[in-house]
Amino acid sequence: MQELRGMPVVNSLAEKFKSDIERLKGEGIVPKLTVVRVGEQADDLAYEKGIMKRFSTVSAIAEVIALPVDVSQEELEQTILNLNEDTSVHGILLFRPLPKNLSEDRIKSIIAEGKDVDGMGINNIAHVFSGNKIGFPPCTPQAVIELLDFYGIDLTGKKVTVVGRSMVTGKPLSMLLLGKNATVTICHTRTKNLSEECKKADILIACAGVAKMVKESFVHPEQIVVDVGINMDNGKLCGDVDYDAVAGIVKAITPVPGGVGTVTTSVLLKHTIQSAMRK
Repeated sequence: MQELRGMPVVNSLAEKFKSDIERLKGEGIVPKLTVVRVGEQADDLAYEKGIMKRFSTVSAIAEVIALPVDVSQEELEQTILNLNEDTSVHGILLFRPLPKNLSEDRIKSIIAEGKDVDGMGINNIAHVFSGNKIGFPPCTPQAVIELLDFYGIDLTGKKVTVVGRSMVTGKPLSMLLLGKNATVTICHTRTKNLSEECKKADILIACAGVAKMVKESFVHPEQIVVDVGINMDNGKLCGDVDYDAVAGIVKAITPVPGGVGTVTTSVLLKHTIQSAMRK
């Protein structure tokens, strides 16, 4: 069994970023991401810390605008509009979910397309579904593609089953896989005979948000399993795949933690650099 770890992918991407960073530096440009955080959710703070660390390794800037949990819709919108106009800012990342009194869809709709480096605005999602490769795809789906590419896993003609249908991961990831000439099946928690559907796949990607859902009955010895899930089980971080039950059966598998999630912040950095290069 091969373990498909994220850190080698991160290191490879960092090497590729160096020449772009130097080129921008010569033009007096430093790639800059602004994170907009409402409140102090533990998950947001952990992700924020990871972003800061990753950006600092290549001398890019990541700053945070921290707003109180009772911030008004108008104030949050104005914050985004100000960042849209700030030419020193190349990427905007809004931590979600927002408090229920705020309209997340409205906020996402006003982030400038060229600064939507998280790829969650309607225009960038449309680019993903049209396959035109113009905009920024959502970071987690792109992280899956980066990982598969790094490990030389050719998707052409492969049967790939994606378990999960969210607009954050499952649906855009399916479109990216189609763009790599995979034959894609989308399943979800209400799919009948889910384990049988999963077992047909050459590559199984779990992103349903259900801890340890994928058991040994879902997999086969020639299968590659990519676990995108991030869940807590008895106080411990785990994925959507029951790693201990599955790892001894399959050909290759990503761990949680240390797999796809590790690559996500590097994709965010990649998108921010690309945005800076377009200026």
